[in-house]
Amino acid sequence: MVDLGFASISNPKLLVDLWAKSRTILLGGCMSQVFFYQFLGCTEGLLYTVMAFDRYVAICHPLRYLTIMNWKVCAILVAGTWVTSSFQATILTSLIFTLPYCGPNVVDYFFCDIFPVAKLACADTYVIKTVSFTNIGMVPMTCFLILMSYVRIAASVVRMRSAEHRQKAVSTCASHLTVVYFFFGPCALLYTQPSLSNVLATPTQIFCNVVTPMLNPVIYTLRNKEVKAAFRKMKGG
Repeated sequence: MVDLGFASISNPKLLVDLWAKSRTILLGGCMSQVFFYQFLGCTEGLLYTVMAFDRYVAICHPLRYLTIMNWKVCAILVAGTWVTSSFQATILTSLIFTLPYCGPNVVDYFFCDIFPVAKLACADTYVIKTVSFTNIGMVPMTCFLILMSYVRIAASVVRMRSAEHRQKAVSTCASHLTVVYFFFGPCALLYTQPSLSNVLATPTQIFCNVVTPMLNPVIYTLRNKEVKAAFRKMKGG
C-alpha cells in the first residue's frame, strides 16, 4: 500500500507534464505533494525498522515469537509508524508553507519537494536547517536500530549448528536487507545534502519514486514459496 501511494505522489503529474507540455501545478497540489511525500517516506522508513525487529525476534527468539509479536504488539507498532509519520509530515509541511513567498513561483525541480519549495521563500529559510536536522537525525537513528537488529541476528546465525537453519535465516533477511539498501541509500544522499546539484538529485529522486516501488514487490514475491510454486506450475503447464 505504501509503495502504491509513494509511486502515485509525483509520477502521474510528471507524465502529464511530459505529455501535455504543461508544467504548472496548483498551490494545493504542491502542498499535497510535499505532505504525502514526507508522510509515506517516513512511514516506509519506520516500517523497515519494525520489520528488522520482527526478523530479530523470529531468528533470535523463535520459540517466543508468537508471544512477543502478538496481534496487539503488531497493531501498536504499525499504528505508531502511521501516527508518527503523519505528525512529522504535518509539521514539516506547515513550516514550509507558512514562510512568506513574494518572488518567483517557479520550482526548480520536477515535483514539489521541501528544499526546492523552500528556496523560493523571501525570508530566512530556517526551515531548511530544521528539516536537515530532522532528517539527519532520523535517518541514522532508524539505520542504527536496523543495524543493531542485524548485529544480534548475525551473532545468532553464527551460533547455529545446522546449515539448513542458517540458510533459512539468511533467506528470511535477504529481501528486507535489499529493500532497506534501495530505500535508505538514496534518502541519505538526498536529505542530508540539501545543496546536491540537480544533475545528481534528479536521477536519484526518479529512482526513489519510480524504480524502488516497482522493485519492492518483485523482491518480496520472488522469495515467496507460494509464488515460486505458481511460477513453476505455470511454466510446466
